[in-house]
Amino acid sequence: MNSPQIINAPLLLIKGLSVSFETPLGRVKAAEDVCLEMQDGETLALVGETGCGKSVVAGAIMQLLPHNACVQGRAIFGGRDLLGLDEREMARIRGSEISIVFQNPSLALNPIMRVGEQIAEMLRVHKNISRNRSLRMAEDMLRRLGMVEKEKARMYPFQFSGGMNQRVMIATSMILSPRIIIADEPSKGLDGTLAREVMAEMASIKDQMGASLLLITHDLMLAKDVSDRMAVMYCGEIVEIGKSREIFSNPLHPYTIALLGCLPERGFQPIPGSSPSMINPPIGCKFHPRCQQCREKCRRKQKMTKVEGRREVPGKDECTDREVRCWLY
Repeated sequence: MNSPQIINAPLLLIKGLSVSFETPLGRVKAAEDVCLEMQDGETLALVGETGCGKSVVAGAIMQLLPHNACVQGRAIFGGRDLLGLDEREMARIRGSEISIVFQNPSLALNPIMRVGEQIAEMLRVHKNISRNRSLRMAEDMLRRLGMVEKEKARMYPFQFSGGMNQRVMIATSMILSPRIIIADEPSKGLDGTLAREVMAEMASIKDQMGASLLLITHDLMLAKDVSDRMAVMYCGEIVEIGKSREIFSNPLHPYTIALLGCLPERGFQPIPGSSPSMINPPIGCKFHPRCQQCREKCRRKQKMTKVEGRREVPGKDECTDREVRCWLY
């Protein structure tokens, strides 16, 4: 009997990812049963309030969490479970196959090393390319990101603005043409216009390389502008997944509705109450103490549920496929 062919197998499959940290105050449950799929060439946005666990997911995938982290679950990439690889195997994957753009480039970059050298070092370490050729390739990548003057590559990070250092980080993450780019809060510290310029440049090069992008952000409008699909996270859990345009036009989970209601163009209405403790989170649905549609059953844990329906668009009727963690569905 022939094995069934795997069609459109996800590029990255995250299953049951849970991360906790032992602290003097107790165990912090930073991520719980996170399940995500990334397809070839797509941009997936992971959104939610600051502190909900988004960056922890990225750190777990890349094995960059501190020693007090307890990580469970699987992250399947290229037939390998990233969470089970040793440091030597993982070091070969970081940068060359999966790269990350950190949210604070001024801290991530070496202040006493020229930016061109920092970008070129990736090529020398991973591909054994000569110094002169790797520097030319680094200059070319910076030029593609809008830093056209050759002398920019010979400057140091402290001579650059935050936006320019962000471009250097993007160049470093893309120079090896990875299959997945993780951008962790790339708009942090940048004004809205500059953030969108930087993301537009990143998206253009990402498309040229045929890479996939995992965008981690609290900037909902940025996520809407650049992502194909969106996963909404609250208190360590994914509560809704779907196409970005559908989530914005028809949010399902009460938290997603409330989060979008915080946008100025939707009335700037803050979510009632406060974010729960990650050490002692609410039992059942973690949003139920703040939810205006709370019922008794909301004190019981709900799994992600596939919600199928139809969406009316001008001139046609499209099928929609969403997942939501809520007893209302």
